[in-house]
Amino acid sequence: MGIHAHRKTIELLEGEYSSIHHGRSHDFDDLREYAPGDEVKDIDWKATARSTVPLIKRYIASRQHNIVFIVDTGRGMAAVAESGEPKKEIAIQAVGVLAYLATRHGDRVSMFTGDEEHIDFTPAGGSEAHIERMLRAVDARIQLDAPGSDMEHLLTQVARRLGHRSIVFIVSDDIALDRDMDKQIARLHARHEVLWISVGDADLMARQLSAPPVWAVDGGVEIPEYLRRSRGLQTVFDEGVAQRHEILATRLRKKGVSAGRIGSLDGTVPALFRLLERHRRARRS
Repeated sequence: MGIHAHRKTIELLEGEYSSIHHGRSHDFDDLREYAPGDEVKDIDWKATARSTVPLIKRYIASRQHNIVFIVDTGRGMAAVAESGEPKKEIAIQAVGVLAYLATRHGDRVSMFTGDEEHIDFTPAGGSEAHIERMLRAVDARIQLDAPGSDMEHLLTQVARRLGHRSIVFIVSDDIALDRDMDKQIARLHARHEVLWISVGDADLMARQLSAPPVWAVDGGVEIPEYLRRSRGLQTVFDEGVAQRHEILATRLRKKGVSAGRIGSLDGTVPALFRLLERHRRARRS
C-alpha cells in the first residue's frame, strides 16, 4: 500500500514522493538536450562527447508529504463497533497502519484530536517512537467519561491552523454529515487532499436469541430488549443507517473526497487498501 498525492509540488517540502526537476538533487534520472538557461555545471561532458548536441543530467528530487490525522476522540468512539470490538482500537490500528506507511516513505505525520471541550495537537515527526506516542494519546483520550464529539468544531479549528498543503485523514465516529461539517470539509479540501474514515457503529438490534445487552454511551442506560427485538424497529433502524451512510458517501464523493468505513480490526487493512486505491484512481478536482 502507498499514499498517493494528486497535487503537484509547489513548495520545498511538499509534493509527490519523487518529482523530476532540472538541476542537482539526489538520484540521477536521465539525460536531455541542453536548453538556454540550464546550468553549465549540469552538462554531462562524456555523454555530450558521444552525441552531436550538449546533454545535461536530470535528477529525481525527493519530496516529503505532510500527513495529518484528524481523530475524533469524543465519548462515542469509546463504544463498540460492528464486530463488537472497541471502536478506539480500530481507530488506533487505522492511524497506526497509515502513519507507518507514511514514515516508511520518509514522510512526517502529525495529529489533531478533539471533542466538544478541547482540541490537542501532536507536532510532526517521522519515527516509530513518534507514532507510538500518537497512538497512546488516542488511547488515553477516548474514554467513556470523555466529553461528547464535536467534529464541526474540530474541523473548523484544523482548517484555520493547518497551513502547509497536506494529505489529511479524518478518522470519525459513524456520524451523519450536517451542513456545517460539509462546509468545513469543503474548506479543507480546497487546499488539502482529504480522505475520510468512518468507524462503523454496532448493530443495536437483537436479531439473535443470544444477543448481548446494549447500553447507551450517553448516560449508560440499557436499551430495552423488547425494543431491540421489534421487527418494525429493526426495519426502521436498518433504513436509517443505510440512509445516513448513503448521504455521507454521496456528499463526500461530490467533493472528490475518498471515503471508507471500517467495522472490525480484521477488516482494517483491507478497508484501508480499498480507500487508498480509490483515492489513487480518483480524479482530482
